[in-house]
Amino acid sequence: MKSAYELAMERLQKQAPTTKLTEKQKTQISELESLTKAKKAEQELFLNGEIAKAQAKGGVEALVQHHRQLKHELSRLDEELEKKKEKVRQG
Repeated sequence: MKSAYELAMERLQKQAPTTKLTEKQKTQISELESLTKAKKAEQELFLNGEIAKAQAKGGVEALVQHHRQLKHELSRLDEELEKKKEKVRQG
């Protein structure tokens, strides 16, 4: 008798079968992740510098704006990465 987990996995496999990635695809995805990690670090360094300047000046509005910008940039880079990885997976 199969467990509920096993049955659910079988149904999932029928609905969306998993595809194996080639070594080339794995390499491309790894490179995309590395590039995105570097871009995120660059954005964090720059915007954390701007945040520090805003804190030193006491500009609350600028501080909030830079925090929002940092959050937006990081999520934008994550979304961009996922789109690129999906392209690689599709071939």
